[in-house]
Amino acid sequence: MKEFKQTIKDEISYTGVGLHSGKVSTITFKPARKNEGIVFIRTDMEGNPEILADIEHVIDISRGTTIGVKKATVATIEHVLAAIKGLNIDNIRIEVNGPEVPVADGSAIVFLELLKKVGIVQQDSERVYMEFDKPISFSAPADNVDVVIVPSDDLKVTFMVDYKQKALGTQYTFMPSLDVFEQDFASARTFCFLHEILSLKEAGLIKGGSLKNALVVADPDIPQEEIDKLRKKFDYKDEIQVGSDGLLNHTPLRYYNEFVRHKVVDLIGDIALLGVPIKGHILAARSGHKTNVELVKKLRKLYKKQELQKLYQEKKTKDIIFDINAIQKILPHRYPFLLVDKIIEFDTGESIVGIKNVTINEPFFNGHFPGHPIMPGVLIVEAMAQTGGIMLLNSYPHPEEYVAYFAAIDNVRFRKPVLPGDTLRFELKVISMKRGLAKMHGDAYVGETKVCEGDFLAKVMKK
Repeated sequence: MKEFKQTIKDEISYTGVGLHSGKVSTITFKPARKNEGIVFIRTDMEGNPEILADIEHVIDISRGTTIGVKKATVATIEHVLAAIKGLNIDNIRIEVNGPEVPVADGSAIVFLELLKKVGIVQQDSERVYMEFDKPISFSAPADNVDVVIVPSDDLKVTFMVDYKQKALGTQYTFMPSLDVFEQDFASARTFCFLHEILSLKEAGLIKGGSLKNALVVADPDIPQEEIDKLRKKFDYKDEIQVGSDGLLNHTPLRYYNEFVRHKVVDLIGDIALLGVPIKGHILAARSGHKTNVELVKKLRKLYKKQELQKLYQEKKTKDIIFDINAIQKILPHRYPFLLVDKIIEFDTGESIVGIKNVTINEPFFNGHFPGHPIMPGVLIVEAMAQTGGIMLLNSYPHPEEYVAYFAAIDNVRFRKPVLPGDTLRFELKVISMKRGLAKMHGDAYVGETKVCEGDFLAKVMKK
């Protein structure tokens, strides 16, 4: 059944203080054209610069998610994005007259209710999902984070956190679909630990933080002098107490496991940076903004590969990214100079693995050499270059409009002859890529034996 993209019916605004900047700003939500995506506009800057809310524009994840283009930045956008995605809104324009969106009450519910108030309208554009045909995993051992996404007909989230702080301990939650986001997750507030607050304050952050927009967790046995230091830093006149539950001033929880539910809010907001909704069951342990963003980067590469397969690969074949028919749509080469048969691995902008089946019917064997057929080394190098060209061209929106010219080939070594009946495997990795100029290293194998290697410098240009 087809689904269609959505935007809001009318504009609506909210004014509040930014969590880290402490500056008052007004955020205004406006309808957007179909396929425009989620766009932030800095109305306080000359030219009203626009910033598309996607992973390519993330510039900081130290305490929340910040996007930017040149000097224009917008900080702490994750709760706004969570509200937008929680309502299945695809296209929206968000004007803000400062460097940070308001923190509101530290959750997504304020923004979600604003958007519901103006209403949601369907657009004449079909919604496309990123789907999974097999599980994918992401780990960050240094941060003790593990994330797995398994195939599902809907977006589901299972999340677990475990903190040494006894007031929190281990918490778990499950979101069966976005249908329950508003009721069961959107009101969960951001939280921090008391020992973090002073260091954040000294770093010039949380200038707009208060007990009204965040849950603060402390050890019930914390010395009174630490509490007094906190009151002085924040110029807080009222009394501050640490309850037996570990929360400052016994702040009532909105959910019994509000902390882990807020982690789901952050995850939904960060996943919005992918730029396309997903159908999959996310199982996450201890993930935060940093690892969420790294996960989205991985998903973005996978999605680009899926889109390229849809564009060029007519028949979906197991273990093949591009077959020879797809390759001919990408490369300008033709017989007898097309020397790549299929692509079996492809990580957009990073690496590629191609296959060439060498047969006695290759035209070059007639003269190289009669009675002793050996594949010319220069053609092995050319085949590697063509494989790398497929990767480079697919870094552009319309690869068929470009061609890769090789400017230099260095450090080439031939280690073993390639004979009829051999299957060549080309493995190329990008060393650097900037302004259409790419440097790659390539290795060619027959089985597990390396037969050739070299470094390639290529320039991608329009035909």
